[in-house]
Amino acid sequence: MEIKLKIWRQKNTSAKGRFESYHLTGVSPEMSFLEMLDYLNKTLIEAGKEPVVFEHDCREGICGACGLYINGRPHGPLTHTTTCELHMREFADKDTIVIEPWRSKAFPVIKDLSVDRSAFDKIMYAGGFVNVDTGSAPEANSILISKSLSDKAFDAAVCIGCGACVAACKNSSAMLFVAAKVAQYALLPQGKPEAGARVQKMVEKMDELGFGFCSNTYACEFDCPKGISVDFIAQMNREFILAKVCSKNP
Repeated sequence: MEIKLKIWRQKNTSAKGRFESYHLTGVSPEMSFLEMLDYLNKTLIEAGKEPVVFEHDCREGICGACGLYINGRPHGPLTHTTTCELHMREFADKDTIVIEPWRSKAFPVIKDLSVDRSAFDKIMYAGGFVNVDTGSAPEANSILISKSLSDKAFDAAVCIGCGACVAACKNSSAMLFVAAKVAQYALLPQGKPEAGARVQKMVEKMDELGFGFCSNTYACEFDCPKGISVDFIAQMNREFILAKVCSKNP
């Protein structure tokens, strides 16, 4: 395959970025998207030029580190697919592919295609945990949980924190991420005691970090590589309102 790449290059957070064009030949349709970028960097290094900085880790669709904005969509043209799971066979010979980093005030560019997603970590530090007594593990059957409830909690817990929801939203909202993290605890008995404090702390931290309001366009659900439903946002809003009411009327 022969492809043309338009890639965002930016030296650091404060520098002004720009698109640079690259021409690649000999691209195999069986290459993953990240392998294609590896191939590009190999050619750049051999030519004495600076390689393109991009993030990756597991390359198995699990960690969420690989997120890129590809031809106007987070993670590229396929649904329920991370960038590392995307293959070059999804593109045609002589295609032009535009690659950008996530665009959000809360995700400042570190360099080129790499952004600082530590804002998600700060939201988790604010309340995304469960306090339990120390000691040996309790008997598994001591707290009975219905399968429907555990399945729903797991549907929220599959969030990998890649930030595609933020990149897809015109307001750069992190509501889907926060809602998934709130729900995975609030749905289970172990998370009930801290549910009210948790949702308030995480929503407040989200607002503090500069994420926008929910745009109600469902773009976050559409481009989420794990297909997390916007229903969790509605549930988080209910949890938040209930927590506010209860805190005012103890």
